[in-house]
Amino acid sequence: MPAKEAVLKIRFQRLLPFVCFAVFLAGAWQLATADSQPATIKGYVLDSACAFTKNIKKPVSTECAIACAKAGSPMVILADDGSIYWPISDSTPAQGQNDRLMPFAGQRVVVTGKIYRRSGSRAIVIATIQPEK
Repeated sequence: MPAKEAVLKIRFQRLLPFVCFAVFLAGAWQLATADSQPATIKGYVLDSACAFTKNIKKPVSTECAIACAKAGSPMVILADDGSIYWPISDSTPAQGQNDRLMPFAGQRVVVTGKIYRRSGSRAIVIATIQPEK
């Protein structure tokens, strides 16, 4: 019996690093998915510079928001609670979302998607976007 126990102990010792690694991966996956959650937000689509530097509550006009976006400024969604959401893609390399937001520039929208929060920033991977009725 002692020889059998020794063999089992050796097998366990060889297997232990793989078990630890599997547990580590499961924990990392849990943390990664815990940072995102599906949600619906309502707010305005506007130029990011106006949202931050001018602290505006709604776009000056649709034309202004479109002009800023065409000039290269990323568009954001200013939610009703004052939170600013950066629309992002979930692909790598990331793709800008201005083309997708341009038809809604300066308008109120209802957006569904996965929300990500990190160090005070908020981002959304847009699943659907519609004008608010």
